[in-house]
Amino acid sequence: MTTQELVGQIYKKQSFLCIGLDVDLHKMPKHLLDAKDPIFEFNKAIIDATHHLAVAYKPNTAFYEAYGIKGWQSLQKTIQYLNSNYPDIFTIADAKRGDIGNTSTMYAKAFFEDMEFDSVTVAPYMGKDSVEPFLAFKNKHTILLALTSNQGAFDFQTKEVEGKELYKQVLETSIAYKNSENLMYVVGATKAEYLSDIRKIVPNSFLLVPGVGAQGGNLKEVCKYGLNTQVGLLINSSRGIIYASNDADFAKSAASKALELQEEMKQILEEIK
Repeated sequence: MTTQELVGQIYKKQSFLCIGLDVDLHKMPKHLLDAKDPIFEFNKAIIDATHHLAVAYKPNTAFYEAYGIKGWQSLQKTIQYLNSNYPDIFTIADAKRGDIGNTSTMYAKAFFEDMEFDSVTVAPYMGKDSVEPFLAFKNKHTILLALTSNQGAFDFQTKEVEGKELYKQVLETSIAYKNSENLMYVVGATKAEYLSDIRKIVPNSFLLVPGVGAQGGNLKEVCKYGLNTQVGLLINSSRGIIYASNDADFAKSAASKALELQEEMKQILEEIK
């Protein structure tokens, strides 16, 4: 999916909602545990109930890797189901990869070619030659960790190095990478006050913003400082939507929570026309 196609979907659905598919067998409805593939059945129900309200889905691969080969098979079935039935959806492999060049190429092939995701999250700590292999794939997007929502983000990301915070140096350096037009960035919703400075460095890039909802991020604050001329935001909610209920009505409850966010987003989009 190209950036313009993603923008088109945002305006069509009046939504910039991304739903995180972080599936935990201990939290899902018990009646699904008897299914042959409970993870896939859970994801399928969530997707079918919310696809008209969301423009993206983001499986965190750790929640699938934890279950070994069966987990990977569930993830592959999920992405195949999305690509076959809802090709207008932007898909994100939240894998946080990043390694030396030839290894990064293999990671990229795994998620872009084999799994057929539109994008993958990448850790920038190892620098240019660990990121550019992901950027080499046409019409695929690399989502660089810039300023995350966890408390430990302050250990390194906001430290000043030669008078400038490290996360700003990451942003400025990444702009010079080959095919940097395919970059997006992760910025935590709990760091909304930093968005003005981030937009000065990457005014036109999409930002994937986790942390709205269960982690305490505020949607209006994020939009106030983070919106750009093409919206430029994907707001992720995971637990607050997919675990809205663990009863038989879980998918309907997830849709209700997704609708609450989508209606708030619709109002914001109408205000910036």
